[in-house]
Amino acid sequence: MAGIKGLGEAHTYDGSPLRIAIIHARWNTTLISALLAGVLKSLTASGVKRENIVIQSVPGSYELPYAVQRMYTASQTQAAAASILGGGGGLGRGLVESATDLLGGSVTDLTGLGREVVGAGAPAPPQTTEKEEEKKKEGEGGAKGLTQPFDALIAIGALIKGSTMHFEYISDAVSHGLMRVQLDTGRPVIFGLLTLLTEEQGRERAGIAGEGGDQGHNHGEDWGAAAVELGVKRRGWAEGRFVK
Repeated sequence: MAGIKGLGEAHTYDGSPLRIAIIHARWNTTLISALLAGVLKSLTASGVKRENIVIQSVPGSYELPYAVQRMYTASQTQAAAASILGGGGGLGRGLVESATDLLGGSVTDLTGLGREVVGAGAPAPPQTTEKEEEKKKEGEGGAKGLTQPFDALIAIGALIKGSTMHFEYISDAVSHGLMRVQLDTGRPVIFGLLTLLTEEQGRERAGIAGEGGDQGHNHGEDWGAAAVELGVKRRGWAEGRFVK
């Protein structure tokens, strides 16, 4: 237990402008759930908006590199579509709002249409409740996230060694695959793959060891912090700046 260390002390970074993807395997769900919670806790603490966090799952760790690559490509497609539809005033804004209603899950506001036809004998539109207004704002926030590709992606998995060579092959393939995606896309991919000899090692690294299930260190918190730091620094590097 004493040998488990977390991320060294680092600067605090503002994650509010960032869009982050999380891709996790579904094997060893007890560990994965705890690690995912740790990631989300860290991202939220850094200011990343919940509507700018996209979570996907895949069957196992072997599928992580492909899923990371395809998720990043999908975010580029979303950003390009939003740019085309929203590139301009008036009509462009209307188109992007309609498109993001479909993509972002927001609720279309039809009260304006109701006001236009009130004079023609249609009933007056119902008043929007406070709860509906909050839901609309949440939808608008989600739509904004579609206008930019992911700044960083976090891949989460947990492999536990068995009695065959399966563990070694999967660990090696996923490690190299995630590194390749990172270099090919130019986007940071945070390595959240635990390669474990025992389940207890995983519990310690997910912060759920011990009788009370609260011992150890949740490495998911480190992965979330790393995603924010690299996301911020990558933006700086793209602009020719070096963020401390």
